[in-house]
Amino acid sequence: MRLTILSPLCLVLVLAGLCTPAVARVFIGVVKTIEGGAVIERKGETIPVVTGMEIRQADTIKTDRHGYVGLVFSDDTRISMGPNTEIAVDDYLFQPLDKRLSFIVRLIRGTVSFISGQITRLAPESVQLVMPEATIGVRGTHVLVKVD
Repeated sequence: MRLTILSPLCLVLVLAGLCTPAVARVFIGVVKTIEGGAVIERKGETIPVVTGMEIRQADTIKTDRHGYVGLVFSDDTRISMGPNTEIAVDDYLFQPLDKRLSFIVRLIRGTVSFISGQITRLAPESVQLVMPEATIGVRGTHVLVKVD
């Protein structure tokens, strides 16, 4: 009787362990610094930004008129956002061993400083800053962009 109760429990624990890496892959970066106000829109939810907060693919990050946010992504790319800025992380994939690399950020409005990380060095054609009127393919190390 005990064996029949423990077997399903063990199976659940093993399957839970197998699912953990899939959840971990969602995390792509962190909020390094925050000054003033900012929010992240994630799956229809608005979340106040705090230092150490995880960034995930498809997040939209917005600063208010006094807000500054510094983001660090898992490939060491750094994005600094000024006041009244809004960006969306449209695509992020950093799997260098499998040569699967992509970083597409959409600047909707405001000012962004972009310092490239490993994706730009390994596959520069995979990094894009998309703006309302243009798309920049990042080939260098530092880009400053403003969209009104």
